[in-house]
Amino acid sequence: MKQLFGIIVMYIVCLSCNSGTDIEKEVAKIPITVEIVRFDKEFARAKVSDLPYLKGKFPLFFPEEYQDSIWQQKIVDTLQNELDEAVLKEFPTESLLEDDLKKLFQHITFYFPEFEVPIVYTTTSEVDYRTRIIANDSLLILELDNYLGENHYFYSVIPKYIGKNLKPSRLMPDIAATYSRKYIAPPSDRTLLGQIIYFGKELYLKDLWLPETSDALKIGYTEDELKWARENEEEMWRYFIENELLYSTNSKLGQRFVDPAPFSKFNLEIDNESPGMIGRWLGWQIVRSYMEENAVSVTQLMQTDAEEIFNNSHYKPKK
Repeated sequence: MKQLFGIIVMYIVCLSCNSGTDIEKEVAKIPITVEIVRFDKEFARAKVSDLPYLKGKFPLFFPEEYQDSIWQQKIVDTLQNELDEAVLKEFPTESLLEDDLKKLFQHITFYFPEFEVPIVYTTTSEVDYRTRIIANDSLLILELDNYLGENHYFYSVIPKYIGKNLKPSRLMPDIAATYSRKYIAPPSDRTLLGQIIYFGKELYLKDLWLPETSDALKIGYTEDELKWARENEEEMWRYFIENELLYSTNSKLGQRFVDPAPFSKFNLEIDNESPGMIGRWLGWQIVRSYMEENAVSVTQLMQTDAEEIFNNSHYKPKK
C-alpha cells in the first residue's frame, strides 16, 4: 500500500509539472512584438535648442499648459542630469527590458486574449515613486528613475519599507499589478475580507504572469519577511478569526493590514517583526487555496465575490 501511495503521489506531481510545462510551451508560441520608446534617452542627450524637436516627436510628455521655459530649465538642471545619467547606467539598452516585457505580455495574452500590447515609453519623474507605472489600453509609461536599486543615494530620504522595492527586479511585478486592475472586479463591499481577496487575486495573477519570479518579489517582501509570514500564518489567521476582523468594515483595518507600511499592526509584541500588507499575503493564500479546490477559469475568478471565494477555498493555515 505504501508503494502504491508513493506511485500515485509521484504521478500527481509529474502531471502537475507537465501541465505547467505545457502551458509555458503554449505561452512561448504567442507572437508578441514589444516597441520601446526611450524618451528618457532622448531627453538626456538633448540641448535647449532641441526642445522644438522633442515637443514635436513626444507631445505626450509636454502638456500645453507648461511654458517652454520650464522644459528649458529642466534640460540643464543638475539634478535632472544626474537622474538621466543614473537611469542610463542602470538601463543602458532595451534588450533585457524587451525580453521581460515580451514574456509578461505573452502570459497576459494567454489568460486574457483580448489584451492589447501597448507601446512602451520610458521616462523619469524626479523619483515620484507613487506613480511609477502608468498604463492605459494603448500605452505603458515606465518611470525608470524609480528602479535604480534600493541603496541608491537618490532614495536616502524615502522610508525604507518603500525604498526596498525601488530596484530593477520589481519593475515587472509593478507592471503586472498595474494591468491586473483591468481584470479584477472591485470589492462589492468595504469589509476587510473584500480588500484582502482583491489583492489576493492580484498576487495570484502574478503567479500566472510571472512564473519565474519569487513570491517575495511578487508581493514586495524581503526573503526574511516572507519567511516570517509563512512561519506565523496560523497565529495570524487565528488573530483575524478570534477578533472577528474579516467581515468588519472598520476603515482602520486597511491601514493596519493591507496598505504598504513598515509593519502590520496587531497591537502585539510581534508587530515590529511582522512585514506590512500581511492581509494581502493572507488573501493570496486564500485565493490559491480556492483555485486548488475549484475548477474555475481565471476569468471567472476575477469576477467571483470575496465571500464565495473564502467559503469555497477550504483555506487552512499551514502549521
